[in-house]
Amino acid sequence: MEVNITLDCKGLNCPMPVVKTKKALNDMKPGEILRMESTDKGSTSDIAAFASRTGNELLEVKEEGGTFIFFLKKK
Repeated sequence: MEVNITLDCKGLNCPMPVVKTKKALNDMKPGEILRMESTDKGSTSDIAAFASRTGNELLEVKEEGGTFIFFLKKK
């Protein structure tokens, strides 16, 4: 998967990962892919809800050593 932007939200708590993800996606072109990394466990449900609500596509979610990694495609 070709990632256009990587956003580091590690160490941030709700709602900051969603706020920063929203801002990053607003600055991207349709079809571009954002990789967002977060250590906030709640971000798994928050980002899924955000993607559903905004129409951006949540392509993949994975966890690596306590870091949650999200891949979102800009609508």
